[in-house]
Amino acid sequence: MPDIRVKDAAVLLGVSDDTVRRWIDSGSLPSSKDESGRKVIAGDVLAEFARENASPPPDPLGVASSARNKFVGLVTKVTADQVMCEVQMQCGPFTVVSLMSTESAKQLGLEPGVIAVAMVKATTVIVETPGGAS
Repeated sequence: MPDIRVKDAAVLLGVSDDTVRRWIDSGSLPSSKDESGRKVIAGDVLAEFARENASPPPDPLGVASSARNKFVGLVTKVTADQVMCEVQMQCGPFTVVSLMSTESAKQLGLEPGVIAVAMVKATTVIVETPGGAS
């Protein structure tokens, strides 16, 4: 299991380096030291911590759904023609882009500044790792 440096753990968790250090100092997040004496977190420990401490996304729509990949965000851009529309949303640090009919976007009232939930259900999800084997 790889060891993850504090600054990289902070990026992955969407918090500051100082927050990760406070969690380590309080004993909430176990760590060790690498050969250079820097604090590191085991990858499996960080994954468990992320799962246990993840807050569920807010659901401004109050709708039950079978979809598990929900991204609550703010509509930032809508580009439409007569038939199709591209809707861009900022969901935390992630940009989600959806293509839909212009009529659907109008019916949903999608325009910059609107809060919306992007739900993703895909049969193909590509997972990559840095420096992985070909």
